[in-house]
Amino acid sequence: MKRPKPISGFRKFVKSRKPAIAEVVREPTAGGIVYRHSAKDPKIIEILLIADSKGRWTIPKGHIEEGETPRQTAEREIQEETGLQKMEMLDWLGKINFRYRRINILVLMTTEIFLVRALGDTNKIKPQEWMDGIRWMSADEALDKIEYEDIGKLILLGLKKIRDMN
Repeated sequence: MKRPKPISGFRKFVKSRKPAIAEVVREPTAGGIVYRHSAKDPKIIEILLIADSKGRWTIPKGHIEEGETPRQTAEREIQEETGLQKMEMLDWLGKINFRYRRINILVLMTTEIFLVRALGDTNKIKPQEWMDGIRWMSADEALDKIEYEDIGKLILLGLKKIRDMN
């Protein structure tokens, strides 16, 4: 019996496969939807977003360190990533779960999100070196720019809570 010809492109497909998952890692993180009232019109809510190193707009967040609560982590990460020092930690808005792959490691990330009111001089924001940008945006613009649908839903929930407080 004659051996069949290999399927065109099969070797390339086999060689380009990702390595098998060797480890599963859980990464608990926390962050905040930081807002302020616009100086031009106090009825307008502005949301502070950061552009990560890949240019994706998101909220300030980071890893929970040993001994920290998610609320403490959110406050620390906001201070570190934005330069804002004065804030009021308001409500817990929810938890986001997602996963991604680091070569042969599957990372299961859980992010606790809080609603945070910026206080003091809210214009004194400064990006960290790894960021592509940081900016106050109207709530509408923030919802358009945010890269992660689940965070967008929590921004909407936060806006409702802000309206209910006023």
